[in-house]
Amino acid sequence: MKRTKALIFFIVLFIGQNAVAQNSENWTSKQLMEPAVLASVLSSGKNIPHIFSVGPGAIIPHSVDIGMTNTDENVSKLKKDLKDLDKKTSIVIYCGCCPFEHCPNVRPAISLLKEMKFTNYKLLNLPHNIKTDWISKGYPTVK
Repeated sequence: MKRTKALIFFIVLFIGQNAVAQNSENWTSKQLMEPAVLASVLSSGKNIPHIFSVGPGAIIPHSVDIGMTNTDENVSKLKKDLKDLDKKTSIVIYCGCCPFEHCPNVRPAISLLKEMKFTNYKLLNLPHNIKTDWISKGYPTVK
């Protein structure tokens, strides 16, 4: 009987944690940009958005290395880089350090974009990490 209660407790706890994790995203599925789309835009050389790396390194061509936005210092750096851009500017942010549900960097960056009233931003859809979702697929990287 005790095992059954403990098992039920852990199942409820697991479901509750997953619900919180799933609801903690501050972006919508429409705001995700698939890596193949960005790679295609980069290859075309036309209408390249402002690309910001908010993680441990900028490996995607044309991206600005902000640094990890889990620090106030780097959030301020991103804010400074964004301040002179039109609110309708096409922006893509990415991290890729780890799966989205664990990433400490994308949420502060998205929050800043919202706070600054940007309307045309995307989060590069790297749900696993930059190696799996970008590099391993042969998309362009900075040499």
